[in-house]
Amino acid sequence: MTSATEPPTPATIAPFPPETIAAFLTCCAGDWLALRSRFNLEEPSAEAGQTEEEEVSWHSSERGELQVTYLAPEGNDDPGGLEITPPSGGRHRLLFHPDGSFQSQAPDGAVSTGRWQLWPDGSLELASERPGTSVRERIWFTKANLRLRSSVEHHPDGSPGRASFSSEIRRFSRPAG
Repeated sequence: MTSATEPPTPATIAPFPPETIAAFLTCCAGDWLALRSRFNLEEPSAEAGQTEEEEVSWHSSERGELQVTYLAPEGNDDPGGLEITPPSGGRHRLLFHPDGSFQSQAPDGAVSTGRWQLWPDGSLELASERPGTSVRERIWFTKANLRLRSSVEHHPDGSPGRASFSSEIRRFSRPAG
């Protein structure tokens, strides 16, 4: 995976919503202003020694910049990938394969794998397993410049752990002149 492409504009995205994984990934490229809410869905546990203050901290929100770069495919059949740089720094890479699998590389170098599915409504679902938990994330566009994401983490017994919801607005730079 090498070069980046220019972020799409509403005029360059056709049809909308994206109908292929490559079109979806290309549509993700750009600089985004993000608002993310995180939720702890686990029941407070007296056994875990949680205090009342910890029980109340079930929700947090943060605002920041998110940079997403489309990574052009190496092979003819590959859809490409994404390099994501969150406000906290570090780069996260997602490399997608035509067989419905993806590989994720965290900023610390940890590699995990998962499955992707592009639904008829234009949303992308990512499913991955981590030690002791599974995560499902759904990403969709309501407009070419408004992207929404939700994720839910589940424990092996099926109970929810953490969840998040993000709304992201693409930033455009104005031409000089």
